[in-house]
Amino acid sequence: MSNVKSDQLFNLIQSLSKGEKRFFKLYASRSGEGEDKKFMTLFDAIEKQKVYDEEKILKKEKSLLPRQLPNLKTNLYFQLLKSLRLCNSHNLRSIRMMELIDYARLLYSKCLYKECVKMIDKAKKMAIGNDQSVFLLEILEIEKLVISKTHDAGNEERVNQIIHETVKVTESIRNINLFSNLSMKLDSYYKKSGFVRNQRDQEKVTRFFTASLPEYKLESLSFQEKLYLYKSYVSFYFFIRDFKEGYVYARKLAGLFEEQPEMQVLKPEMYIKSLNSLLAVQTKLFRYNEFSETLKRLVAIKRDGKIILTENLNLNLFKAIYIHEINRHFMLGEFKSGTRIVAALEGELNKFITRLDKHSVMLFYYKIACLYFGSGNYRTGLSWLNKITNEREIALREDIHSFARILSLISHFELGNDDLVESYIRSTYRYFIKRGDLSLYQKYILDFLKGLLIAKEVKNVQSRFMLLKEQMESLQKNKFERRAFLYFDIISWLESKISRRPVQSIIKEKVTERLKLVA
Repeated sequence: MSNVKSDQLFNLIQSLSKGEKRFFKLYASRSGEGEDKKFMTLFDAIEKQKVYDEEKILKKEKSLLPRQLPNLKTNLYFQLLKSLRLCNSHNLRSIRMMELIDYARLLYSKCLYKECVKMIDKAKKMAIGNDQSVFLLEILEIEKLVISKTHDAGNEERVNQIIHETVKVTESIRNINLFSNLSMKLDSYYKKSGFVRNQRDQEKVTRFFTASLPEYKLESLSFQEKLYLYKSYVSFYFFIRDFKEGYVYARKLAGLFEEQPEMQVLKPEMYIKSLNSLLAVQTKLFRYNEFSETLKRLVAIKRDGKIILTENLNLNLFKAIYIHEINRHFMLGEFKSGTRIVAALEGELNKFITRLDKHSVMLFYYKIACLYFGSGNYRTGLSWLNKITNEREIALREDIHSFARILSLISHFELGNDDLVESYIRSTYRYFIKRGDLSLYQKYILDFLKGLLIAKEVKNVQSRFMLLKEQMESLQKNKFERRAFLYFDIISWLESKISRRPVQSIIKEKVTERLKLVA
């Protein structure tokens, strides 16, 4: 057994709830001597620490010898996992199903075939009720073994039923794998570069999507098959920026959980993701009233007593709720009030930051920076943008990295940092050219800022703002250049500079008009 790294053990202990810690101590108390006592001493010592410090532990706990520590850590880690498995066996249905499968195998190994069949029936009923095809296939494999050892009157009928169920569940697993793999691949593309950038990219991803979709009959698909099918369509249409079609499938995806409310409890993580997808397209299409209702449904999950909120679900809820709470402020143009939630958010963000994936972290940083920019607090906005631009490894969301640089440049311009703007323009040009990502949108802005440094002296600043506004309005007619406006509403910023009014006022006026049209 390989040694467990100290941070793995420390993180596991710190993640335990009070109830889980209490259960573990009861679980470990079955033997209080020798090595068991020592791993409990180690547990108590680590539990009290804010940051793992092995030297302090060894200095304080004289019974723990340095040469014993690697084995003790490994033993403690796996004892904790065993305890957690027992503690959560009634809350997590997957653990309960695995237990029933293990019991069936044990009974089979003891030649207790009739008892094994009864256990199989329990496990099968649970797997079907929870729409768990993979578990069901494993149960059917055990059932094939045991049926050959029994000679009941209904065996022939049961054999035919097993064959029928195996064919059906194998087909279902095949579809689930194909649909989920397709969705994962599209999400992976999106997380790397953002929305498709040009016609070539769109044709490439469309060919990939259509070639990867298997033939299927919708009416014969299970809940889980439909779940991953609709999710793959949402991923595809979102990636190519066809938000109207994406909305259709996001509605279907969330609708599955409306049609079968019990699945909200059985598959809570997928329920959260379905609402998250719907909120994302409602934001893009400015369906504000629908967005508000969907956000209420998402927040209500925290109060749903039927759903057991694990750390993983809490993380998913935190991420989705706060991203869309920020989006709500964007939709309404309420940037200043939006920055107030950042104060409340920052504590939780710091708590969850180590558990969030880099893509989500990057998204938070950029959206928070945009809130501060919209409120006119450019200096604080820059501090959030720097978290992105200072990241050396650009393996995720190349688009956010690019637009963070554009927004940083404009923020420095607003702050009057002319020397910085001049040097940043050169470095940003090099960055885009090196990555082969210099769009007309980016070129116009860089040229505009470069010219503006000179224009300040010759007093034709206003005309330059008006010229850039005309260029940007023409770009909005281009299908792929239009992509850039999803990241930063530069036209509203230009209008604010031309009219000498806060950008928040300009956006709020536009929002009021859009809400009237929607109503």
